[in-house]
Amino acid sequence: MTRSSIDLSPKTIEFLIENNYKETEALKACREETQNHPRANYQIAHEQGAFMAFMTRLNDSRIAVEIGVFTGYSSLVTMNSMVKNAGPNAHLFALDMSGEYLEIAQKYWAMANFDKYITPMKGDAIQSLEKLLEMGYAGRVDQVFIDADKANYPIYYEYAYKLLRKAGLLLVDNMFLSGRAIEPKEDDKQGLAINELAKTALNDKRFEICLTSVGDGILMAKKI
Repeated sequence: MTRSSIDLSPKTIEFLIENNYKETEALKACREETQNHPRANYQIAHEQGAFMAFMTRLNDSRIAVEIGVFTGYSSLVTMNSMVKNAGPNAHLFALDMSGEYLEIAQKYWAMANFDKYITPMKGDAIQSLEKLLEMGYAGRVDQVFIDADKANYPIYYEYAYKLLRKAGLLLVDNMFLSGRAIEPKEDDKQGLAINELAKTALNDKRFEICLTSVGDGILMAKKI
């Protein structure tokens, strides 16, 4: 959740936007409304959206889980690519604690005609993830995107492993946490959790990983 990659000049960001995918009407409207939101910095960067769209296509993702929806920009990006991959068989489970955020997101899902492909799941993410396992989605999900409460990242990571199919794709946002995760303070639960996750993923034989500097740091992991 950051509206531009860290430490990039305005000219570089402008270049990235001009030379990446062009936003759909729904994406543009979502971005413009979110710019005026008190927590506008929660929205992913345009170049991160381009990266996620490409990875979704490359992975041929058809069923995805998003943990942390905010106003819906990342879910729109994911659905744009999944509909190209799977047409009407594409489906996204969108998890968020906030009914306010989901309500905004649903407006843009409808604008893009994606609402019939997305299941919003309001409430505690761990409970929603347990429900997905109970529904029989263990080992069936193509892609998981984590961008929610940072202290629970290690827990979400384990649920992602359970849900993903072999060679499924995990994307974890905010791995730098604006620098806080690099040398976290003792009382910074979020920074400590992300720092722990980075080390866990690096040594986890269940995944092949790549930690990138896109946005605020994205961890890519492929289930082995």
